[in-house]
Amino acid sequence: MRMYDIIMKKRNGLELSEEEIRFFIEGYTKGEIPDYQVSALMMAIFFQKMSEKETLNLTLAMAESGDKLDLSAIKGIKVDKHSTGGVGDKTSLALTPMVAACDVPVAKMSGRGLGHTGGTIDKLESFPGFSTGISNDTFIKNVNTIGIAIMGQTADLAPADKKLYALRDVTATVDNMSLIASSIMSKKLAAGADAIVLDVKTGSGAFMKTEEDSFALANEMVTIGRNAGRKMSAVISDMDQPLGRAVGNAIEVREAIDTLMGKGPDDFTELVLTLGSQMLLLGGICDSKDRAREMLLNTIKSGEALNKLAGFVEAQGGDKSYVYEPDKLILAPIKKEIYAPSEGYIKHIDCDEIGICSLMLGGGRETKESEIDLSVGLYLDKKVGDKVSKNEKIATVYAADEKRLKAAEERFIKAYHISEEKPVMQKLIRGII
Repeated sequence: MRMYDIIMKKRNGLELSEEEIRFFIEGYTKGEIPDYQVSALMMAIFFQKMSEKETLNLTLAMAESGDKLDLSAIKGIKVDKHSTGGVGDKTSLALTPMVAACDVPVAKMSGRGLGHTGGTIDKLESFPGFSTGISNDTFIKNVNTIGIAIMGQTADLAPADKKLYALRDVTATVDNMSLIASSIMSKKLAAGADAIVLDVKTGSGAFMKTEEDSFALANEMVTIGRNAGRKMSAVISDMDQPLGRAVGNAIEVREAIDTLMGKGPDDFTELVLTLGSQMLLLGGICDSKDRAREMLLNTIKSGEALNKLAGFVEAQGGDKSYVYEPDKLILAPIKKEIYAPSEGYIKHIDCDEIGICSLMLGGGRETKESEIDLSVGLYLDKKVGDKVSKNEKIATVYAADEKRLKAAEERFIKAYHISEEKPVMQKLIRGII
């Protein structure tokens, strides 16, 4: 088998066989096939697209290119959740304890963030002593005893995807639905869950800017998962403005804890309940969304979800007292309130710009080597649809130094758009597949 023939076949619009896909994935992962040939193939795929069968075979080949997590020792149906990311997306921090408190085991691999804020692991490290560097045995033991564990993604999990994505990133071949879907799903399949709930964002702060593209990506990933024998569900949710009111790291942890105490923002609480309901349905705990929602709300009212978070934090070396006393979580010393320049309604928020403000404060990574400041962030007092008076407070910025604060503040002001007329509000949940 020759790589040249595989490239030509795809260039001519023909379907690649499973053997051909595995040949190039295995060869590229081992370093036996050069970048320039795989770049040519990626460009051919970009223009000629991939069939459903090809996409599944590509996903499985990448999932099997390295280690696969064996979760068979965990009792029950293991349900994982994945978000395509967004500004203020701290969903896993509140969602996983609520689901675990309903006796659905959550065994989750997460990564660090690269962009405007940290990833789930970075945010969890706001708890002093917390570590995701646990062994597979400890990971499985914690899920069986506590109901939840989160560990860092290993370098050997779907290594083909990591290598292929880096190549796509510099050859302008990222933006292909099959390649995006297979990249995400290869890691999810390798992580070993029986069921996967996807939170696919749509809007200005999302990877997929249009609702049409978001539904297409969700459908593609659900199809891959089901064809691979997994239970699947996808929620398409709004990211035209930040989720919740907190954007940062430790400040988002505070908001997640507030939500588990029943004091969370309406939009964030609604998303958590929607995703959690899907996880309970796939986990076989109940057979209706209404019952699932009721069960999740009961974990908040009873305090079980908060206790579950505390148990999880403690089991992974963290100080659980911070769960019950969130004011102990670190917050940057320089506090600056931002005021509305005019009267009216918040018409639009440039979601990506708010994320960049967090990055400028030091709350995200511009490169993999960048160090995150967990203490900085923003709190949005006003969001889309809210009425404001001139000079009324719309947000608070927490910074570690004046220079970063000034740059972020200037950018933040431009991200808020105020109009005389109240805008038509977009639905938070755009659909469920």
